[in-house]
Amino acid sequence: MSAMEVGDIWPWLIPPLVLIAGGAAVYFGRRLRTFGREVNAARARELFRLQRERLEAQFLRAAGATGKPRGLRWVDCEWEDPVTFVRDRATGHLAAFVGVTIQFEAIPGSDMEGLPAVGNLKNASAVFFFHGGHWQTVGKAVFNLNPDEALRHLHNQYEPLT
Repeated sequence: MSAMEVGDIWPWLIPPLVLIAGGAAVYFGRRLRTFGREVNAARARELFRLQRERLEAQFLRAAGATGKPRGLRWVDCEWEDPVTFVRDRATGHLAAFVGVTIQFEAIPGSDMEGLPAVGNLKNASAVFFFHGGHWQTVGKAVFNLNPDEALRHLHNQYEPLT
């Protein structure tokens, strides 16, 4: 081949090389993004473990401030050990469900006062959110469902974190 013939081939090689480079960028970009999500999830799990006592107290304060259930005051929570970590399907944000047994008392003068069922312990899943690198809670509880049941019930919103 003469130098002229090789020079004629280069314009034909550029589009396939650009496609190959673009495909590689997409492939490795996805791999890098997946790796970043895994690192973020591992960091979030560790932060939850380190901050758990503070988060439990924050949950009880926040839940008590919601005024729900109506006519009841949040007295105490007994926490289960396992934590179910999940990812919001729409946003990709992490969340955690923790099993909790809640003790209420009737607020004096409310329509709940004097009802025998008020003293019954209530099972629920406490919900925590990982946002901006920090765990937080608004006191949301999924009543009558343990974390696995809550995940099944909310499967359209959350997926389990593996």
